[in-house]
Amino acid sequence: MFTLLSAEAATHQMTAWGQFSSIISKPDNMPVAGALVLVMFFSWVAIRQALRNDRLIRQGKKDQVIEEMQR
Repeated sequence: MFTLLSAEAATHQMTAWGQFSSIISKPDNMPVAGALVLVMFFSWVAIRQALRNDRLIRQGKKDQVIEEMQR
């Protein structure tokens, strides 16, 4: 009997992505989903700018880093 129940339960398991999407898509979690998008976007912007500044420093143009930031 136990093997029958465990076999049936195995067919109804959700994947991690399925669980995440079902939880995040509920109406009371929409602010969390929005915050997640904002965090990913601003992390991308920060990493992109950091790599650009590192490239300028390696090229010996350290003064241009400040000029880029003031634009």
